[in-house]
Amino acid sequence: MKRPPIKHCRNCGHAVVYRLPDDGDTKERAVCPVCNTVHYENPLNVVGTIPVWGDKVLLCKRNIEPRFGKWTLPAGFMELHETVAEGAARETLEEAGAKFELGEFFSLVNVAKVGQVHLFYRAQLLSEHFEPGFETIEARLFSEEDIPWDEMAFRTVSETLKRYFADRRTGVYSTHVFDIG
Repeated sequence: MKRPPIKHCRNCGHAVVYRLPDDGDTKERAVCPVCNTVHYENPLNVVGTIPVWGDKVLLCKRNIEPRFGKWTLPAGFMELHETVAEGAARETLEEAGAKFELGEFFSLVNVAKVGQVHLFYRAQLLSEHFEPGFETIEARLFSEEDIPWDEMAFRTVSETLKRYFADRRTGVYSTHVFDIG
């Protein structure tokens, strides 16, 4: 989901305009015409895990928009003052209430059209009991053949899962970097 454009200067409160800054930058930015402050708009990081119990993967059914009622890996927006790994762990706990051990970094997915980067870690579940938070209707384990592919919330999750299962079949896990248009 694209973040709304900046409308007012955070320093002086005047309406910003989108133009080339006076500093020689070649990209149009939100610039305050009064105090000349440049307001940078940067991508959002979505962080999460691929939690595994035996041959099954944990998915969460969304209780919030966007994509209410669809399945996803436990993931969400990274917060300020946390690392990517800390954010992925926090989201897994918040959305699934899962006990797990964080594993290796698995995928980085660029979603430039909505200004996001999705980052996933592998995770080993320590229990098959979950206590989903308010953002999750249900947390459930799925074998590969039972994944509800037509009910997945986000293409980044589907593509990450496809790469995970392909790696699992070979027994060699790689780091995956790809773009989704």
